[in-house]
Amino acid sequence: MIVVTGATGNVGRPLTRALGEAGRQVTAVSRHAAPASAPAPAPDGVRHTVADLAEPNGLEPALVGAKALFLLLPVDLHAVGARPADIIGQAVAGGVRRVVLLSSLGVATRPFGPTRIAIREVEDALRDSGLEWAILRPGGFASNALWWAGSVRARRVVAAPFGDVGVPIIDPADIAEVAAACLLDDRHIGGVYELTGPEVITPRGQAEAIATALGSPVRFHDLTRDEARAAMAQSMPVELAEDTLDILGSPSPAELRVSPDAEGILGRPPRPFAHWAARNVAAFR
Repeated sequence: MIVVTGATGNVGRPLTRALGEAGRQVTAVSRHAAPASAPAPAPDGVRHTVADLAEPNGLEPALVGAKALFLLLPVDLHAVGARPADIIGQAVAGGVRRVVLLSSLGVATRPFGPTRIAIREVEDALRDSGLEWAILRPGGFASNALWWAGSVRARRVVAAPFGDVGVPIIDPADIAEVAAACLLDDRHIGGVYELTGPEVITPRGQAEAIATALGSPVRFHDLTRDEARAAMAQSMPVELAEDTLDILGSPSPAELRVSPDAEGILGRPPRPFAHWAARNVAAFR
């Protein structure tokens, strides 16, 4: 049995579906039950359970009988003072054999950012655990554009900082496919994979892609860093917002690099942002 945390999210939902369709027994874990109106996260037969990874031993009941775990940390476990590495101990105690960790590219590119220190500790705990493991380090997610969905629907406006500074963001569906391969294929044990999209794209370029998908103009509005931080801090620790803005505003050469790792596992190029926008256009209508 495979446990998928964050199972109702942008990576967990397609991963859960892919594993279920592959005939694997899956326990889909999320902090809250999926809304009744939400589409089914996986084929029939996939078990869903509610668990809070931020609670001590919160994941333990879901790990009963599990042989593999996809670990996606909730945002509050990126905060200074959190103890996310304890989850690896829970996995060992629960008899899990393999863990695929969704980490962050920032662990390599900005290792001393406050939230990067916490996730690096999880990586180190996993390497020292005696388990089989793979580590996924994505950069920015295409699905972060959903932050703009309300303003696009209401006013046809995308408001973001650093409008002309781009990074190679990745479609979370591609992350899910990579995660499925790492969970199911022994060839990926011990791999650390940097996951990016196929091209550098700016927020202004993302707005243009959304406009194309909608078939109507979308205006871009530049936010200041302070405005962006205040908005982001409503849904994530302020340290994570600061670390993210550091990358978005001044990406390093390593953060601008288009990595070959996703294509190497998928056997095809990762999807461009325009593909994600077209597939998710209903959110912006």
